[in-house]
This record gives sequence, structure tokens and C-alpha cells, in this order.
Amino acid sequence: MNLIIVGLGKMGGNIAKKLLRDNHKIIGFDSDKNQKEIIEKFGAQIIDSLNDIKSLDFSPKIVWIMLPSGEITEKTFRKLLDLLSPGDIIIDGGNSNYKITRKRFETAKEHKIHLVDCGTSGGIWGLKNGYCLTIGGEKHIYEKIMPIFNSLTPKNSNGNLYVGESGSGHYVKMIHNGIEYGMMQAIAEGIELLKNKSEYKLDLSKIVDNWKDGSVIKSWLIDLVSDELNDDKNLDKFSSYVDDSGEGRWTIQESIELGVPTPVITAALFARFRSRQADPISGKVLSAMRKGFGGHEVKNG
Repeated sequence: MNLIIVGLGKMGGNIAKKLLRDNHKIIGFDSDKNQKEIIEKFGAQIIDSLNDIKSLDFSPKIVWIMLPSGEITEKTFRKLLDLLSPGDIIIDGGNSNYKITRKRFETAKEHKIHLVDCGTSGGIWGLKNGYCLTIGGEKHIYEKIMPIFNSLTPKNSNGNLYVGESGSGHYVKMIHNGIEYGMMQAIAEGIELLKNKSEYKLDLSKIVDNWKDGSVIKSWLIDLVSDELNDDKNLDKFSSYVDDSGEGRWTIQESIELGVPTPVITAALFARFRSRQADPISGKVLSAMRKGFGGHEVKNG
């Protein structure tokens, strides 16, 4: 199929490469010249401006947006509405908030343009292993462009990637990322407990490597940690600062709206917040109170 990919970074670029390998025709656009040159070497046609989409001579035009959620995706979506024709299709493969996706779906519908939301998981390993996709929107449009999704996913997915109406694909991906927060935090805390049991002089790399096979907690995340520990036993090249891209926050907001408790995911997000604080005042306040009511010793910062 002919597919225009807007955003050729780590995810978008690998999606382009994987589709090219399966004989799809890819037209790529990115504001970064280097990214465009890399994908061009793999056989993609590169355009220098989004405006060039208008002159492409095939129909319907299918445009996959692979950009960070937020303003840049919104601007690109609005721009595409002016460039595309009735019957054309936009796929949002980024981590857009599902509520915004539903509004965009209705806006696109007013222009007689179809919007499909595609939760995309697999990170930089998707090129090798295939992507886990969850797709929302009009089912007949999903079925029309299924060859694209089949080329991107593991063979055993068999095309069964459609989850429901508009917004559902991004909703499922949001919950997936919330679960990911909790799993990552549990693994990190467990390894810290191992590290701090100094009397045993535990070899973290060997222990985590052992967990990779036959263990109840074996997982891709364990595999990734094992690889890093084998390379650097103390992970000295990493800082303890942990960012978040928003999906965990949205998951917690959803839990509040639905009245569904999510204590693990919530605690995992708050742990990330704490990781970014240098000498937080809350700890100083706790020390001050302990000194005040119990005369406990205060350690100087």
C-alpha cells in the first residue's frame, strides 16, 4: 500500500523501514534533514514539505502521524485536514489522549476524512520483533488498511488488532502504559532490596539473569535490566532521574473518574516525581517534626 509517514524518529523511522521491507511504498516527511536522509537510503520517497502531499497522485491518501502527543500532533492534524480530500485516512500512531482523539475523529468526519487511532507499543525493538498495536475507529476503515497493520505486527497477531470505536485504541494503550509503570517500579524496588542486603554480597547481574528463564516474573523488562546489569553491574552510567510521558497521569485520572482504585500505578508515578527532586523540602519537614516532638538527631544536608 501507499503510506505517508509524518515523523521519522526512532519509532516512525523503524515503522517506515519495516513497511518498506514488506514492499509497501513509503513517502516520508520529517523536519529533521538527517532523519529524512536515513529513511531515504532504505527506499522511501522523501517530501520536503507537508504541502507536497497535495500533489501526490494516488487515492485514498493514508497518512500515519508518528509524533509526540500534544501541540505538534494537533498542528499536524489540523494541517492535514486542509491538505487531504474526502475519503482520505489519517492514522495517529502516537500516544494521544483518547478524549482528544474522539474530538479529532468528529472534526475529521466533518471534512469527510477518516481518523484511526493506533496505540503503538514495541519501542525501538519493534523493527525486529514487530509492534503490538491496538486500533480504534471505524471498523471498515481498519479492514481496508489492514495490510499495513499486518506488516507491522508479529505474525501470530493474524490481524486481530481492532479494539473498538474511536479513541479505544489510544485508551487501551494508555492503560497498557499505566501497567508498565507499576511493573517497572516493582522490579526496580526489588533490585534495590537485593543491592542493600550488603551482608550477602549478592551479584545482581547473575540473579536477574537467572530470573529470565523459568521464573514467574520473567519478562521483557527483566531481559532489558539483565542486559544492562551484565554491561554495568552498578548501572553507573544512569542517573536515578525518571521522566514520564503523560500516559500514567492519564491512567490515574481515568481511575478517579471511574472510581477504580489503582494504588500500584499511582505509587509508581509518584515515585517518578520523587526521583526528580533534589533534596526535597518534605524530607526536611519530616526531620524538623521528629526533632520537635522527640528530640531526634538531625543529619545536616
